[in-house]
Amino acid sequence: MLHRLIAPVLASAIALPAVALDLGAMTEAERELFRAEVRAYLMDNPQVIMDAVQVLQTREAEAKARADLDLVADNTDELFNDGYSWVGGNPDGDIVLVEFLDYRCGYCRRAHDEVAQLLETDGNIKLIVKEFPILGEQSVLASRWAVATKQVAGDDAYKDMNDALMTFPGDFTVPALRRVAETFGLDADAIEARMDAPEVTEEINKTRALAQKMQITGTPTFVMQDELLRGYLPLDAMLALVDNKRS
Repeated sequence: MLHRLIAPVLASAIALPAVALDLGAMTEAERELFRAEVRAYLMDNPQVIMDAVQVLQTREAEAKARADLDLVADNTDELFNDGYSWVGGNPDGDIVLVEFLDYRCGYCRRAHDEVAQLLETDGNIKLIVKEFPILGEQSVLASRWAVATKQVAGDDAYKDMNDALMTFPGDFTVPALRRVAETFGLDADAIEARMDAPEVTEEINKTRALAQKMQITGTPTFVMQDELLRGYLPLDAMLALVDNKRS
């Protein structure tokens, strides 16, 4: 790898014949000369290695960004029009933000208030929430409860439940979730009965399959318009991205 990174620089710097840079074609004497020249050059110019590594990292990051753009383009319908994910903010907004979340994820909890501020500050953003429980059985339980709430009591009830679960201080258990539901005047018996329904399982499994196709392994993960954003983003960064998308 080192030879691949610095060979072009060394070729001009030490004026070796082009054929000499093919290590397999060198004689033993040429290889020893090359090694000595490499060592001498790097000792005099150690920054060359760091410069070459930085170029390689930049190219890899650019390639990853291009690949992520392709992932979004290839899964547009499932991201933005799956027919079951909760939609908030402005349904007719000119910017669409998708969030894959887990209720036990600390960064999801941190992002929750900032996403709410983003929607309130801008007023022209459509939010789509994807239930993506990946942090154990309690995460699955909470997501099943949230999806069941939406299917039993509708979108407004889901929004209340989503907010409550993101700030819930204890362990997720059925008795605890029932108490949350009752706080909002919801039918806890009906929600509990719905939790293990095939329709709830199907929704969560579809989101998991979508995440797998998009190589999403952590939460929160966002998609803003055509861009895949892996990890937590503070409010100012999200606002800057919105401005960038509009421009």
